[in-house]
Amino acid sequence: MNQTFTAVSEDQYPEIAKVILPIIQQHSVVIFEGAMGAGKTTFIRYLLAKMGAEDEASSPTYSLVNEYDTEQGLVYHFDCYRLESEEEAYDIGLEEYLYGDGICFIEWPERVASLLPPNILEVAISIDADRRRTINVREV
Repeated sequence: MNQTFTAVSEDQYPEIAKVILPIIQQHSVVIFEGAMGAGKTTFIRYLLAKMGAEDEASSPTYSLVNEYDTEQGLVYHFDCYRLESEEEAYDIGLEEYLYGDGICFIEWPERVASLLPPNILEVAISIDADRRRTINVREV
């Protein structure tokens, strides 16, 4: 499974999130790839809204994880950018989240790569010179 979407502006994120949501609901771990500023957190905000999250999503850069109660159950949003080592991921209990109930959204997954389970969904966001985003969704 591999799907690609192009967003000329952020206004297109809600429709793309709506299309991707059934695919996401089939996975317990979804990783978000992309350069700083590509729009990972912004896109996650739209996904959570489509999932019926009670609270508006925000970046967990400093808290490392935010928890959201949605119509589909709990979603844990991780931002691993500040992690210095996988040991720090153990310290925050990442493995318990990954193998527990709920869905895990993980930004900067390369920092915790060896902890990730098999059969995850990757959402890769790239941005071009005209500020268009390409969103590629694939199972890895």
